[in-house]
Amino acid sequence: QVQLVESGGGLVQAGGSLTLSCAASGSIFSRYTMGWYRQAPGKQRELVARITSGGNSNYADSVKGRFTISRDNAKNTVYLQMNSLNPADTAVFYCTAVRGFHLYWGQGPPVTVSS
Repeated sequence: QVQLVESGGGLVQAGGSLTLSCAASGSIFSRYTMGWYRQAPGKQRELVARITSGGNSNYADSVKGRFTISRDNAKNTVYLQMNSLNPADTAVFYCTAVRGFHLYWGQGPPVTVSS
């Protein structure tokens, strides 16, 4: 069992930056692939970025070059640094932890980007 607690969401102006954090507890964090999904109003949930236990990362095309996912295994925490935000990035962001058939979700901090 893994518990995920996110922080860092909020309101930011277009062009600004935010960093989301997700602290994990309850299992061996370093063995999990960690990710961030988002769901904008009226849209389906989509993968934003993920990072494997080995540190390999991949991103949605819409955020490449603007967002960076990273992990600190010593702190059991995964981060999403978001730069050059625009109103299309407004969404609820969810942290995930995956290992094998086990998938865990965080509670989803909202991010609102004003124009």
